[in-house]
Amino acid sequence: MSTTTRLMTADELLTLPRGRFRYELIQGELITMSPSGGEHGAVTVNLTVLLGQHIKANKLGVGFGAECGYKLESNPDTVRAPDFSFIVKERIAVRGIPKSYWEGAPDLAVEVLSPDDSPSKVAKKTADWFAGGAKEVWNVNLKRRTVAVHRAPTDVTVLTESDELDGGALLPGFRCRVSEIFA
Repeated sequence: MSTTTRLMTADELLTLPRGRFRYELIQGELITMSPSGGEHGAVTVNLTVLLGQHIKANKLGVGFGAECGYKLESNPDTVRAPDFSFIVKERIAVRGIPKSYWEGAPDLAVEVLSPDDSPSKVAKKTADWFAGGAKEVWNVNLKRRTVAVHRAPTDVTVLTESDELDGGALLPGFRCRVSEIFA
């Protein structure tokens, strides 16, 4: 006797009740994510404040919090939600802000790594963001206190606390010490 697993769609994911878990959908399979710890939350807010203020002050587009999902693949559906994301104003002007998931990746996806995130899991998420159309992916490593800035799938720079993180062409004028993110 064989067992059949029913895959979930992005529309079904959107209707799940909100509660103590966050979810992602990977090729139709529901992935449950436990709430993050305090350090993860504090670093996420530090980045959100720093990036959000710069984005808003310079009218660059819109920054989104961790609850914003992006539909990266269809049939079966993949929906991921980074810890922070940014979409340039030109894309907002063309499409507006949807009530459901964005189709495709944000311009910038920021992932604050959880202690159980293996290198292969981080590499897969990063690849998914670029395959979906992201321009940059930042992976913030709490354990090592570093930020890996991916400006392309094979162009990565790892910054330490003594380095300065800049927004490059995507976020012109943005600069902060990496140590500020972990403060």
